[in-house]
Amino acid sequence: MKIKDLNKEDLENMSYDDLAYMILKEAGSKMKINDLFKKVCEILNLSDTVFETQIADFFELISTEKRFLMLENGYWDLRENHSQKVVIDDDEEEEVFVDKNDDEEEEENEEIFDEDSDDDDIMEDDLKDLAVIDPDDEENDNLD
Repeated sequence: MKIKDLNKEDLENMSYDDLAYMILKEAGSKMKINDLFKKVCEILNLSDTVFETQIADFFELISTEKRFLMLENGYWDLRENHSQKVVIDDDEEEEVFVDKNDDEEEEENEEIFDEDSDDDDIMEDDLKDLAVIDPDDEENDNLD
């Protein structure tokens, strides 16, 4: 059902997030939060004062609603428009989520730890004078 097909009473009974969902669904593209709430206010014939006083509440509502997704540069869109592909890297045993709709090229991950690092030698030198004491042996030493 489209927004223009709903009567005034039905529109007034709808929540802001349901209206925002319908707006984004019909638009088929992402929108900034201000533009989205402005459109909600226009549909409900709400004043600029209502817009100014309730924009923060609208932002909180959209932020916690799982149907919406915040994108870069303050844009919002429907989560259903952005499917995720899961890539499992067996070497790292870590899941990486890649947005299929992301137009930017993936950046290559840099290795943080180098296996041939000299830091291992330093750590071994620091630990060479340490000894592991068994608690049972320690009690026997105190009895002497």
